[in-house]
Amino acid sequence: MQHDIPVDQIGPLGLPMAEAVQKCVHCGFCLPACPTYQVHGEEMDSPRGRIFLMKEVLEGNVELNEAEPYIDKCLGCVGCETACPSGVPYGELITAFRATSEPKRERSIIDKTLRRFILETLPYPGRFRMAAKLGGVGRLFRKAMPGRLGDMLDLLPAKIPAAQPLPEVFPAEGERKGRVALLAGCAQQVLAPDINFATLRVLAKNGIETVIPKQQSCCGALAAHTGAADQAKEFAKQNLKAFPSDVDAILTNAAGCGSGMHEYALWLRGEPEQAAAEEFVKRVCDVSVFLAKLGIAAPPELPTKTRLAYHDACHLAHAQKVKSQPRQLLASIGNLELVEIPNGDMCCGSAGTYNIEQPETAAELGSQKARAVISTEPDVVASGNIGCMTQIETHLSQVVFGKRIPVLHTMQILDRAYRNEPLC
Repeated sequence: MQHDIPVDQIGPLGLPMAEAVQKCVHCGFCLPACPTYQVHGEEMDSPRGRIFLMKEVLEGNVELNEAEPYIDKCLGCVGCETACPSGVPYGELITAFRATSEPKRERSIIDKTLRRFILETLPYPGRFRMAAKLGGVGRLFRKAMPGRLGDMLDLLPAKIPAAQPLPEVFPAEGERKGRVALLAGCAQQVLAPDINFATLRVLAKNGIETVIPKQQSCCGALAAHTGAADQAKEFAKQNLKAFPSDVDAILTNAAGCGSGMHEYALWLRGEPEQAAAEEFVKRVCDVSVFLAKLGIAAPPELPTKTRLAYHDACHLAHAQKVKSQPRQLLASIGNLELVEIPNGDMCCGSAGTYNIEQPETAAELGSQKARAVISTEPDVVASGNIGCMTQIETHLSQVVFGKRIPVLHTMQILDRAYRNEPLC
């Protein structure tokens, strides 16, 4: 696709956007891999359609407000990258486009207020916990809260777990084989703090000492993927300072966070910290990748045969290209039957704040995912991302009556197996 994008006028992100646009040959391989194209069936709701729109906006041929409805509907799942034979870095393109276009957008007062609330709440566990508790009270008056405020309340769990502060160091069991640092995450600390502790216990069981830097911040993915570039940069710079260099790896246990941290060099392009970011991202990996490479101690066999459906989180399978490692770890558990979900790598509709900003599309994708999961007749579901887990659990509860299907993190599955605890 030829372009006349005025790279010099856009800033540091102009060149990567121009190069991404240039790579697209408009072949259409991305269409069946795009969740929003499958739901809406519109060319402009496909990756190649959005690439064309972004190109036209950057060249000044289309007004930003004309393209916004289609760009906003993109989940950022980057399933299109896996399907693309030309290697278009679509994820980098849309992140950069949102960063450069957000300052030019005209938003309503309601949109601005909701956006500010999200960006000033979700990335901060203390604030988010307080807001979630207040939201629990607000659910009593759900019928009086229509629109996106009501949609936000629907996403909250019935009960917020008690706070579980993380230690600064979690020692290895027995002989120490390695030392890593862990990103604690934001929403995950509030909604499912057990995921971090399960991760620490599994690492310790396999001889790994874990450092949890006290000065770390949100990974920045939520901000970056919604166009709040300045906030994303500040989070990235803080983490560059906070994480130690004397560790074997910097681990994440949330797909969206890991994907975001891998983009630090893009976010900080043209900044003094760019070179440091390029080195930093080389040390970042998902915990499943680290453990699969390390080789784990085989967990005890489960007392009963258990069917487990594994859901590929988009930012693990597509953005980080991690698919085999979680399955390899789960396959090490005796008496666990791993079953594949039909169209398993199609997005569930969570995608950060997407189910708040695009609730109808998110709900359709969540319902589709729940029905696909149920078709495998599982006893338990596993995934590597808190957003996916919350979305799938919500929609499973709406489709399945009389039986609760637990949705757990891969590390929770391993941890329970090591401790001889039931999975469901």
